[in-house]
Amino acid sequence: MSNLFDDLTKKISGKDKKIVFPEGLDERILTAASRLSADGLVTPILIGNKEEIEGKAKEVGANISSCEILNPNDYSEFDEMVQAFVERRKGKATEEDARKILLDENYFGTMLIYMGKADGLVSGAAHSTADTVRPALQIIKTNGRVKKTSGVFIMVRDEEKYVFADCAINITPDSQDLAEIAAESAVTAKLFGVDPRIAMLSFSTKGSAKSPETEKVENALQIAKEKDPSLVIDGEFQFDAAFVPSVAAKKAPDSVIKGDANVFVFPSLEAGNIGYKIAQRLGGFEAVGPILQGLNKPVNDLSRGCSAEDVYNLALITAAQAVAE
Repeated sequence: MSNLFDDLTKKISGKDKKIVFPEGLDERILTAASRLSADGLVTPILIGNKEEIEGKAKEVGANISSCEILNPNDYSEFDEMVQAFVERRKGKATEEDARKILLDENYFGTMLIYMGKADGLVSGAAHSTADTVRPALQIIKTNGRVKKTSGVFIMVRDEEKYVFADCAINITPDSQDLAEIAAESAVTAKLFGVDPRIAMLSFSTKGSAKSPETEKVENALQIAKEKDPSLVIDGEFQFDAAFVPSVAAKKAPDSVIKGDANVFVFPSLEAGNIGYKIAQRLGGFEAVGPILQGLNKPVNDLSRGCSAEDVYNLALITAAQAVAE
């Protein structure tokens, strides 16, 4: 894991990125924010009541003197934020609505990014994925390359690094979705020093079975190639044909992927979620993520069972995504 984050640290060092933490009273957030500011890697912005946050930080032994603390209830630019939110929602929220909505720490934090006051956001220690992602989709929105955001895990074991997608967001992606996930996963792979070689996974290899499910993956492959001819990508593959050279030589001898794929695009969320957890629990891989991709600005979602180390690491990833924009 150290090599993974050593590379990220080099990318963000000296870039002075500001990362928002909406859950400013969470002990894990405060511990990570203290470490991040002490290391000089990012400037944490903690959301909440200043006295309460400072009291909690003192209680848990976290030094947050270098962090910013912003409270939606007394934020000096709240009126400006309300107007910006109303304009962004284009008739879907009145000014009265906005004044209530923006008291929510996730919406408030996301608007800080939209207004250029911060570079990224990390939430989810005490909120659901929906609570974190919904404001991002409404305010930051997806970039021009995709219609939907997706969630990937970087699977790390010693010197091995692989990208698994989508393991967090899209339940039943269609061919267009899978093509977009593949292209965005290639971008994410490069961020982590992985030269992407993408396998579109299925229960079939190169037509060994025919069904609507396999045809979906075949179509996704064609769309991905048309979107970006530079991608090193192929499918449909069973996992062993994508990963084991001897199996690839038998099942897909003419493929550009020679059993050396390092980015794996799963055909459904159930497959992706099961797959990464098998690799994590049986294979001894560390699962870093989920990392959200396809947004105009980086927003990332923690597990509610996260540790302070998880918060710290995801903040580094978020800052690196901001640098790479």
